[in-house]
Amino acid sequence: MRKITILSLFLTFSYTIQAQYTETINSNRPGQSQGAFAVGTNVIQLEAGAYLGNEEHKGFNSNVDVWGVDYQLRYGLFFESLELSLTGAFENQDATFQFLGTEDGYKYRNFRANTFGAKYLIFDPYKTLEEDKPNLYSWKANQRFKWKKLIPAISLYAGLNFSFGDNPYLYPGEGKYSPKAAIISQNNWGRWVLVTNFIADKLSEEFRSYTGIITVTHSLSEHLALFGEYQGIISDIYADDIIRAGGAYLVGNNFQFDLSALTNFKDTPSRWQVAAGVSYRFDLHKIDEFLEESKEGNERRKRSKKLESQQDGDEQENEGEGDL
Repeated sequence: MRKITILSLFLTFSYTIQAQYTETINSNRPGQSQGAFAVGTNVIQLEAGAYLGNEEHKGFNSNVDVWGVDYQLRYGLFFESLELSLTGAFENQDATFQFLGTEDGYKYRNFRANTFGAKYLIFDPYKTLEEDKPNLYSWKANQRFKWKKLIPAISLYAGLNFSFGDNPYLYPGEGKYSPKAAIISQNNWGRWVLVTNFIADKLSEEFRSYTGIITVTHSLSEHLALFGEYQGIISDIYADDIIRAGGAYLVGNNFQFDLSALTNFKDTPSRWQVAAGVSYRFDLHKIDEFLEESKEGNERRKRSKKLESQQDGDEQENEGEGDL
């Protein structure tokens, strides 16, 4: 699944990464989780999509039609383990509700969320843990399950939520700025990728939010991957259990498009939603930062040396033609 590297949701989406930079785009779409690995230095990546859905609340006797766009801008800065990001969503809600035989409604349209954040990889098992050497005397020992494969890559995320003007999506008394933090883990098992996010949001506010996301991605081919995701939300304002599923298709090395859907398990409110999106990478990465002790690092080093030799040969050939 090295070439599809589609993260996140089961990535977002994905891949067998030993270094941060990958040959193909590493997207967090179409899920809500983010992977542990960064995009790579000098890589600019835009991930955006549109969604459409409905929320029906039995207790309030209300019906809300929802549409919106979400986006994420990611940038690898300074070194391979660090990534900066801007994540947000602009949403429109058309609501109607009935009370004592009368019908009323409202319409909201504003930025539902905006967060500027930074993610840093603090532990990479592919770099830290030594690769097992083959046992020349025992086939059974070579086939035995390696427990260290369960050790994930781990990243820390810190962000700042911000809002401007009179935003109807802020509850009464909520500040326009609040911190957000997350612990991210990721396991790469061949064609399978497991990503978990543990998120604490609006930490400076009275009504904090705690979210857990588990995303599983399976690569069917070099271009197609499917994902499934569970998201649990705990808050005094809104709590829910949500599942998502969908797929992503890779076109070339830098472009991906995706489709997904979600639903929940309660009627206060009951929710459904469908979404479609794209991810595009502006690959300005010039030099691979190889991991010294990894199979992937050695393979990338060999490929780069081969490419450099070919480029030197082409330059010498062009110079020879110029002399003629």
